[in-house]
Amino acid sequence: MTQPTQTPRTSLALDLGTTTGWALRGYDGLITSGTTSFKPGRYDGGGMRYLRFTNWLTEIDRLAGPIEAIWFEEVRRHAGTDAAHVYGGLMASLTSWAELRGVPYQGVPVGTIKLHATGKGNAPKEAMIAAARSRGFSPVDDNEADAIAILLWAIETQGGQA
Repeated sequence: MTQPTQTPRTSLALDLGTTTGWALRGYDGLITSGTTSFKPGRYDGGGMRYLRFTNWLTEIDRLAGPIEAIWFEEVRRHAGTDAAHVYGGLMASLTSWAELRGVPYQGVPVGTIKLHATGKGNAPKEAMIAAARSRGFSPVDDNEADAIAILLWAIETQGGQA
C-alpha cells in the first residue's frame, strides 16, 4: 500500500523593502524567485508604493495561487529611518492583504534565516547569495537570495506545511 503524498501548498516568501525579494513555491512544487521594485516614481503620492505592492500581491495570487502561506523576513532593527518606514508600510500592507483573504503569514527573524542558510546567524550578504547558488538557484542580489532562504527554511523546518 502506498502512502498518500502531501501536495505542496502555494507558498510565498518575501524580503520586504524598496527592492523586494520574493520566492514562490507553486502547487506543483516548482520554486521560482526574483525581485521587484517598489521605488516611488517622481510624481507618485506617498501611498503609491504600498498600493503597487498590494496590487502585485493580488496579481501573484491570481496567476500562481491561491497563495496559502506567506513567510517574510522579520527585521527588528534598521540602519536608517527611511528603510524602517518603508518596511513598516510594506509589512502593514502585506498583513492586511493576508488578513482580508484568510492567508496565514509569519515573520522569520533574520538570524534564523541566516543560520539555516549558511550555518552562521550573522552571515554577510555575499554568503547568503553563495548559499542560494549552492542549492541550485541564481539570485540576482541579496534580496532574492534572502527570499529563497526564507522559503527553503519554511519548507524544511515547518514539516512540509510551507
